[in-house]
Amino acid sequence: MKYQRLGVNIDHVATIRNARGGVHPDPLRAARIAEAAGADGITAHLREDRRHISDSDITRLVEELTIPLNFEMAATEEMLEIALAHKPHAGCLVPEKRAERTTEGGLDVAGGHNTLRYYVESLKDADIRVSLFIEADPRQIESAQKVGADIVEIHTGAFCDAEDPHARQSEFERIQKAAALAEDMGLECHAGHGLTFGTVTPIAAIPTIVELNIGHFLVGEAIFTSFETAIGKMRRLMDEARQAVA
Repeated sequence: MKYQRLGVNIDHVATIRNARGGVHPDPLRAARIAEAAGADGITAHLREDRRHISDSDITRLVEELTIPLNFEMAATEEMLEIALAHKPHAGCLVPEKRAERTTEGGLDVAGGHNTLRYYVESLKDADIRVSLFIEADPRQIESAQKVGADIVEIHTGAFCDAEDPHARQSEFERIQKAAALAEDMGLECHAGHGLTFGTVTPIAAIPTIVELNIGHFLVGEAIFTSFETAIGKMRRLMDEARQAVA
């Protein structure tokens, strides 16, 4: 079974820092720990309101990281300008609402086809890989291909939040089918949002998903163990899931 990459989102390290001000805990230090613990990349979302990651965090990450940076961004001129200035490994376009606590749901690529194409093409022209964060919906996957995206990241929140076993199985099947469709259409498939030790195994076992992006849960677990321990356990669970279906 092909190796599955782990991207660690460090946004909420910055959330803790910003709750009190100052420089601790440092997201760059967290990124270095993540790499040592088995992360293959780092994800950071620079939001319009700068509620967690800051512009200076992005600058430091780009300058000092030795593993790829996945720059999560809204489809706005401001964020495009920042991405083009820094040229991260990848730019992941996500929906963003000022009132939301975290990213809720996926982009409506089908409805925003003409607008999104401009951002996708601008990023790709700068040799930045482009990912679109979407629901497990064939229409959105087809639209992602049409606008020229390299990658789709499937939103796993509904799967992770489902308490009823039948509802969770239904969500799992949607994700599984979407990942297979993405591969058939020539898109690299990633997944993320809400994944925990208890929910990661079935998603990690889907062979057409090549990368998982996980953050909030790992930062929370670090309170009780350590960031390194939490990431190491997630890495092991992912590897075990892949090996079980090899």
